[in-house]
Order: sequence, then C-alpha cells, then structure tokens
Amino acid sequence: MSFEITSHKVNANGIDFTYLACGTGPLAFCLHGFPDSAHTWRHLMPALAHAGFRAIAPFTRGFAPTSIPQDNCYQTGALAADVNALHQVLAGNGDAVLIGHDWGSSTALIAGAFAPQRWRRVVAMSVPPGVIMRRAFERNLEQLKRSWYMFYFQSALAETAIPANNYALIDMLWKEWSPDFESKYDIENFKRCVENPANLKAALGYYRASLGTGPRSDTYNDIQIKGLEALIQPTLYLHGRKDGCIGVELAREAQASCPWLEVQILDQVGHFMQLEDPKLVNQVIVDWLGLQS
Repeated sequence: MSFEITSHKVNANGIDFTYLACGTGPLAFCLHGFPDSAHTWRHLMPALAHAGFRAIAPFTRGFAPTSIPQDNCYQTGALAADVNALHQVLAGNGDAVLIGHDWGSSTALIAGAFAPQRWRRVVAMSVPPGVIMRRAFERNLEQLKRSWYMFYFQSALAETAIPANNYALIDMLWKEWSPDFESKYDIENFKRCVENPANLKAALGYYRASLGTGPRSDTYNDIQIKGLEALIQPTLYLHGRKDGCIGVELAREAQASCPWLEVQILDQVGHFMQLEDPKLVNQVIVDWLGLQS
C-alpha cells in the first residue's frame, strides 16, 4: 500500500502553520531543523503511515509557507509551545509520538518534558539534550569550532551575506555536516522557505534567541527550563558517527550522563541521517515507536 503526502493549513498558538500529513492513526509529529524543511521527512512519513500513524510534519514558525509570529520569538520554548498547541488543534491524544531533528530535536525534548501526557514516546536526532549542549559550549573547544556558524548568525551581516553569495554558506554547511551526502533537492527546499528576507531573518532568529539577544517571554522561558529535566516517557537519541555539526563525543556524553535516554550511534551516517540512509533510520524509528509502554 502506498501513502500520499498531502499539504494542509491550520492555526495554532497564533501562527498559521502549513504542514505535511500522511496516513491515519495516532499522531507522529516530525520536526525539522536548519537549514532544512518539512520535506526532510518525505521518506519517514510513509513508513510511519504504514506502521499505523498519522505523520505530521509542520514547517516551523517563520519557515515559509508557515507565517512569521507576531512576537518574533524563536526560543525553543516557543517552538515547544507550538508543537503542543498543534497536538491539541489536530485532536492528538496520549498515544502521539514526537520525532525531531536538529532544532526539531531540541523542540521535541522540551515539548515532551513539558507536556508528557501528550507524548507516548520521543525520538531526538543529531542534537542531544540541552544540558549536554550547554556543557559542550563551556568545555569542548572542538565543538565550539564546529559551531562557529551559530556565532556568525548573531550578526545582521548574515541576513544580507547569505543570499548575496547565493546561499554558498548553506551549501558548505550541508557538506560539512554530512560529508558523504549531497541533496540539491533539500537545499533548494530550504532556500524556498527563506527566499523572503523576513523568513531568513526568522530562521536566523532561532540562533539569536539561543545565544544572543533575540526576543524572549516568561511563558516560553518556563517551558524551556522544563526541557532541562529528564523526560519521564521512553526517549531515544540517534546520532551519526560522521556528523560534522555535533561531535559524536556529545552522544557518548549523553549516554553516560542521561540514564533516562536510550542512545544509538549509527556508524555510516552524518547529520542528515534521515536522508542519508532512510531505510536504516526509518526501521530504527518505526521499530522503537512500536514498542508499547
């Protein structure tokens, strides 16, 4: 049986979201990161549908065609609030599951921690829990070198320099982060999400809210703080050994420091694992989500 991926619109948390959907059954949210789009889940969504889920992949706040939030707030607490609001609007229940990659990974961990009654299981990919990332920025010089772009994005110069150079920096990040993989299709999808300067500013706002002076709110701060705690539902973390964005040593640290987290390191993939080896990654995720607990 084949499952078609369709596009839909809905308003949640004051934002007009566009999302992709596939299948019927309990909700399985798939959250993308940067520089990427909801289309990154085109391989996993039919696999989730075949396993009995209704896969939902939203374009996250500020990534066109989803609208730019009026508060211009892009902290991960806001992203988690969006996901929990979408769960409610789309009539989710306690059988729903969360899958997130990159920024979507951080979002999934926070949303799952803040509203565990909504999410039966959580899968995080390529970016480990916030406590591990915070420790890395304090102590891991190699990770600081890998994360140079996060500091560059704090400058308004990035908003003009990235399109002025025909998004060459984005191409370079993909090559560094997944050195054995190339996908012009996915890079073009991202570029379409940010071709409007306001959308590019929004995408960079994720980094400015994280490390700089981007707008924040007390409500979202409270949600975000909850994300520093251990999740009470079963949570899987997947990391590619060839990841050039986040070093594999952070995955090992998560394995040692977060007893609530099941960690799997996949040898032959890098940062964009769901695209590099979809057959393997789909199987790992579907098998793990199918376990009842």
